[in-house]
Amino acid sequence: MVVQEFEFRPTAHLSYDEGLHLIRSFLVFASHHTVEDVQAFTAQWVPHPQWVKVDEVEIPEPQLAKAADALQEQLGPDGIRKVGGRNWWQWRKPDSPLKAEWIEMKADYHDRKKAGDPGKRVMLYVHGGGYYFGSVDEHRYQMQRHARKLKARVFAPEYRLAPQFPFPCGLQDCLAAYLYLLEKQDPTTIILAGDSAGGGMVVSLLVTMRDRGIPLPAGAILISPWVDLTHSFPSLSGECPLDYIPQNGFHHKPSKEWPPLNADEYALLKEEIAKNTKLGQTKLMKPASVEMQQLPQDLAQLNVSPPVDGEAGGLAETGYISINLDGKEVKLKDQIQLYTTNELLSHPMVSPVLQPSLGGLPPLLIMTGGGEILRDEQIYLAHKCANPTKYPPPDSSMHESAREQIARFKPTDVQLQVWDDLCHVAPTLSFTHPAKFMYRSIAQFGAWALARAQKTEIEILDDDSISVISGSSSSSGSINRAAKKQAKMEGLPKSEVGKAGDPLPPFKNHMIRQQVNRHGAISPLPPASELPGCEMDRNEIGVVKEVPVRRWLETRSQWDKRYGSIRAKIHKQRLKEMAAGYVGFDGETPPPAALASRRKPGEHVKDKKKSKSMGLALWSLWGSKHDQATVTREQEADKSPEVKAATAGEGHGARSPSDLQRQEKQVTRRDLQASRSRSRTKIVKDEQQVQDDDVDENTPASVLMAKREEKAKQAELLPASPGSNLLTPDYIPPEAGVTGKRPVVGGIAVPFSLNKEAETASMITLTSVADQAGRVASPTLLTPRTDAVATTSAAAAAAITAKAKDEVMSPEAVKDQGAAVVEIPTQGENDRSDYFGQVDGTKTPKAASPEATPIASNGEVKGNSTTTTPLLTANGTAAETERPPLETFVTAEEDLPVAKQ
Repeated sequence: MVVQEFEFRPTAHLSYDEGLHLIRSFLVFASHHTVEDVQAFTAQWVPHPQWVKVDEVEIPEPQLAKAADALQEQLGPDGIRKVGGRNWWQWRKPDSPLKAEWIEMKADYHDRKKAGDPGKRVMLYVHGGGYYFGSVDEHRYQMQRHARKLKARVFAPEYRLAPQFPFPCGLQDCLAAYLYLLEKQDPTTIILAGDSAGGGMVVSLLVTMRDRGIPLPAGAILISPWVDLTHSFPSLSGECPLDYIPQNGFHHKPSKEWPPLNADEYALLKEEIAKNTKLGQTKLMKPASVEMQQLPQDLAQLNVSPPVDGEAGGLAETGYISINLDGKEVKLKDQIQLYTTNELLSHPMVSPVLQPSLGGLPPLLIMTGGGEILRDEQIYLAHKCANPTKYPPPDSSMHESAREQIARFKPTDVQLQVWDDLCHVAPTLSFTHPAKFMYRSIAQFGAWALARAQKTEIEILDDDSISVISGSSSSSGSINRAAKKQAKMEGLPKSEVGKAGDPLPPFKNHMIRQQVNRHGAISPLPPASELPGCEMDRNEIGVVKEVPVRRWLETRSQWDKRYGSIRAKIHKQRLKEMAAGYVGFDGETPPPAALASRRKPGEHVKDKKKSKSMGLALWSLWGSKHDQATVTREQEADKSPEVKAATAGEGHGARSPSDLQRQEKQVTRRDLQASRSRSRTKIVKDEQQVQDDDVDENTPASVLMAKREEKAKQAELLPASPGSNLLTPDYIPPEAGVTGKRPVVGGIAVPFSLNKEAETASMITLTSVADQAGRVASPTLLTPRTDAVATTSAAAAAAITAKAKDEVMSPEAVKDQGAAVVEIPTQGENDRSDYFGQVDGTKTPKAASPEATPIASNGEVKGNSTTTTPLLTANGTAAETERPPLETFVTAEEDLPVAKQ
């Protein structure tokens, strides 16, 4: 039974196991090197394939300034105080502008240029790396696959990294990149995407855009987002053998960049400077000496001290975290995360799960690995977005503005996919079988989000013979057999991960909840009540837990013992720098790890030139194999079949050359049809998967009718515009039948029409007149305002255009030239009151004149007569109204238009 369980785990696939082991080994190896070494390694130049087009651009300064203004408004006074000021995080190294890359398939680029298409599919991708390592070069092999699957252009900013540039430096850069895109693209053509730390940053970007009134993109894709830097969810305290993220946190060999000084170390250096310097001197009188004290074995005493009432925090370079260890309330002074200080770990813009509300955002796709250490916070994030009222912030954060946000923003539509046993950011292993399914799902969601936002249809690649999923070290047949065997054992449903172009499933209560295995088979995700992340006490979210801190302290103790002498040398160097003085920011207090807090006078720190990495190049080549094979197959499919013309000597004595030529043409035509018979593209459009209202299967019919009537009223108020009749989620078809508008009673259209001019002879009644198109087609009284001659459809059609008017004589003109017609005087608008009687102060129509004009047998009109028109009867009872005079109607012959001579 153990063997069977192992067989269906993703690690049973050799390439997946190799990739997972390789990443895990790299992170262990990197922990024994400095942060600068890791940053330099992952920032090396990596060549891109020849079938990928890469262009580098610089983000102008105005966009950076706008992004800084938006972040200052979002932080507010309290947030700016905690960050340490307004200006230090806007500082950049000299000659180091914000750069970004455009990544696109060359074939798509050429097709787009030929069609004159500026590009209506753009993905802004924020790479991950714990906020402190990684680069666009390192992640390009992933971005190029997103571009290929979606036929899109990927825009990737090289944002500043911690700890040299901590929060909110990277956030400013990414927001500036989005503002740069808005100068060139409509927001409906943009989707955001990010993995790990990049996914968490995308959530903070979306919230900032929402709150600051910046146009939101069409959607966002979050791949294993890191959204809780306090590590407060249960999965952080458990065992995760299927993941490569270190359970004890990120640790590195000490350097001048990391770790920063804690409060005690800072105070000690300040004391040394005061003792060993004279007034007015900037150099030490004797060599600096900072003795490293022996670290205690008791973890409760390691870098912590019990809180003291009334303790002054003026010398504290970092904030502290209160934690209960071994029954004692202590505070941790060393900075845990490289992204920001301990004081800001629970800030909503650092840990987005602590936002008051995550409603009001564009549609989201959240992908999480079932075996990763961060899965609980990601699952909680998805449910909080889709149901903000059910997952409010802790009581300590439920102030008035938080309640206002929860009430104001509607739920966000979320597709949540939990992939069985997969690791953190599984698409990193792009050459593996499960990752290929994930790329498909991402393209499917992205195409739908773009089509929905643009209210149009999107053409997307769809051909299994072009983009196939097969294992790199096992045949597709064995994979299919394993998938069928697992489906049979577990009773899995037939549904599987859709390709780009397949319709997205409908949202239910603003969510698509899916559990996916490594073969792409989908089953329903268990209810929220069975998910540990969703059952947490909301007051425990954002509170640092004992198990993660204990693990971190144990490893930190080992690193301090191993690299204690190196850390002592770094402290000596820093003591000299502090004695010489740093360049400040007008009273601002940047975090101790920030490079802005350690600028030397006259020093110009520049970025080092990138070197080429053979290791990363091989990794990128490995990850690009599938894309290269797909591009090759696509090029072969686009080639025209070779045609061989028959010569006169071929087939001599058997069949004529012309017969052979016909045969060649038939074969060529058949081959061409065979290669092109199945379309390699699909049309993606919004099929109204998103619920615009909070309705479900239990909503009463009366409520549904009321909502539809409200939508109809809103639609009538909207101005008409070209293309407004497209089938969009907000489109409401006109409530009109063949013969006119159908009245709606209680939300139900009745089976007859009103207010419609008669269009055919069968629709003509005794009172069908051209100048009273709004009248009901029934025997009602005429007023003297009505013309003597009632034009029917033929004359009305002839009078539509100026050309028809010039070519056709109206029946009135014919009658004026021929027979004498008794004219009924017409009144102007000012005389309309003559035809209304006053009944209780209201105007009512008077009865028509009883005088009817008799007509002689020869058809000529006689003089006035006193003969009255008989009254109309209904069921043998005389009605109060009279039949209209007969001279108001014409015969069909008289109605025919006559051509001018």
